[in-house]
Amino acid sequence: MKALTLTLLLGLALAPAQDSKKEKKKKSSAALSFAGAAAEIYKEASGSRLRLYLFKPEGHQAGDKRPAIVFFFGGSWNGGTPKQFEPHARYLASRGMVGIVADYRVKSRQKTSPFECVKDGKSAVRWLRKNAGRLGIDPSRLAAGGGSAGGHVAAATGTVPGLEEDGEDTSISSLPNALVLFNPVFDNGPMGYGYSRVKDRFREISPIHNLSKKTPPTIVFLGTKDKLVPVSTAQRYKELMGKAGRRCDLHLYKDQPHGFFNGPNRGGSFNSYYLETVTAMDRFLASLGYLKGEPTIRKPD
Repeated sequence: MKALTLTLLLGLALAPAQDSKKEKKKKSSAALSFAGAAAEIYKEASGSRLRLYLFKPEGHQAGDKRPAIVFFFGGSWNGGTPKQFEPHARYLASRGMVGIVADYRVKSRQKTSPFECVKDGKSAVRWLRKNAGRLGIDPSRLAAGGGSAGGHVAAATGTVPGLEEDGEDTSISSLPNALVLFNPVFDNGPMGYGYSRVKDRFREISPIHNLSKKTPPTIVFLGTKDKLVPVSTAQRYKELMGKAGRRCDLHLYKDQPHGFFNGPNRGGSFNSYYLETVTAMDRFLASLGYLKGEPTIRKPD
């Protein structure tokens, strides 16, 4: 596979546009536009059609069994856009995986809570596994990833035992096989983030309170100056994963704030931390047998 340079990714928009309430309602069921991606409706809920956008490797066939990863955007469970992880999905498609970005319900568009966000995350994983045959995906190599609240959604799919959507076939697992987490919300407890949104139900939804021997192998990226996710929380998460006999690779980035990893273009200039985190993500997935060879991403000339 030819090396993919960051030049092709620099123009991808990461921040959602500010829409009026009327426009948001109109757009709630509208498909986004991703060049070359296939859109699939995985769920209808709260008056919205929720879609997955699949970026497929060159030459991909329905009969393939490619590893895949689905990314969930950040935005405090309030907003956000699947476009956030488009660069990551496109890169992994260039490496031979099926890269996927997911839409899910949020407060600003569907007036929902974090609980619905997690239900949608689990629905997305389950839908992909159920449809793996026609999508050319290996259901036993299906990862979930995300950033901030989207990192929480991904982490919750791999940790919390409940919050399955009513009416779905729970004989098909919603548990991903690996987790790729960018400054994720780990702790929804009284001293954690988002407690005011979940209150006494925090144990139902908080990843750090639900770690077990079934939790998938995990990689975590976090800046040491993140004001939303303390380093101590991530270190405690890693410690508890170790006690459960599970793998958790924690990568800390000195003096970096929340969202430091976002996109190849940061503040109008090249973001070297995007390159570093994508390279580490690549090597983690390769260690699990999802990718072969060395990372192909390069800094633009």
